[in-house]
Amino acid sequence: MIDFKGLPAVRIVAPDGAEATVLLQGAQVLSWKPAGGQERLYLSDRAIFKPGEPVRGGVPICFPQFSRRGPLPQHGFARNLPWECITERTGEDYAMTVLRLVDDETTREAWPHAFQCELTVSITGQRLDMELEVLNTDDEAFSFTAALHTYLGVREVEEATLEGLRGLRYFDNVLKQEDCTETGTELVVDRELDRIYFDLQRPLLLREPRRALGINAENFADAVVWNPWETRTPSIADLPPDGFRRYLCVEAGAIGQAVTLTPEQSWWGRQTLVAL
Repeated sequence: MIDFKGLPAVRIVAPDGAEATVLLQGAQVLSWKPAGGQERLYLSDRAIFKPGEPVRGGVPICFPQFSRRGPLPQHGFARNLPWECITERTGEDYAMTVLRLVDDETTREAWPHAFQCELTVSITGQRLDMELEVLNTDDEAFSFTAALHTYLGVREVEEATLEGLRGLRYFDNVLKQEDCTETGTELVVDRELDRIYFDLQRPLLLREPRRALGINAENFADAVVWNPWETRTPSIADLPPDGFRRYLCVEAGAIGQAVTLTPEQSWWGRQTLVAL
């Protein structure tokens, strides 16, 4: 356990030197350094570290609502609440931790359901695994949307390309257009992007000069690609003027089709990042 800018966090280090830092607030992965490598997530140097305030960067958890696609505040409440660290373990070639969030009076005021969320973070070598599990502990069914809002660090976003989206249907939130189709073999970031790609069934590859990052999702059917570019950055107070150049959000999500759980039923979704 460590103090990270005034908030409690857990740092895990694998025997090979891979390391990650997870904030207890929101179970938010803030940092990931592969073995022998450099930081691969982006964290804004203007991020706000106060109880109950969302932190700009890393991997915020969106639950039980993604964005404003529902009646709750943007991205739900899970990212703003304290989670409990219930497991820390190191093996011969890995390190992992598990954090848990359980409903209480505060959550039930916003969303009247009993639930349990767990985030498992595991690192080994060049790989980071993040698995979100939701258990319905209520006496009736409920539905939710969710995402791992991953800020991938890049050296220069204009020099990065994202492969694997060709042929997918997407919603363009900048143009407010439904049922668009991706026609390019690679996505180049040269303007504001805010898209939800649906029914993703293959891994993605983020390429940069002299390095790359493999992105795979399991049980998350959708992927969000977001960068505010210089057009929207001035309206984001906790992002520096050139911050948009240092990241591309590629988020694993269950968005287009809400997840419905009956009592005692559970669901999980995983995102895996591999530094190449």
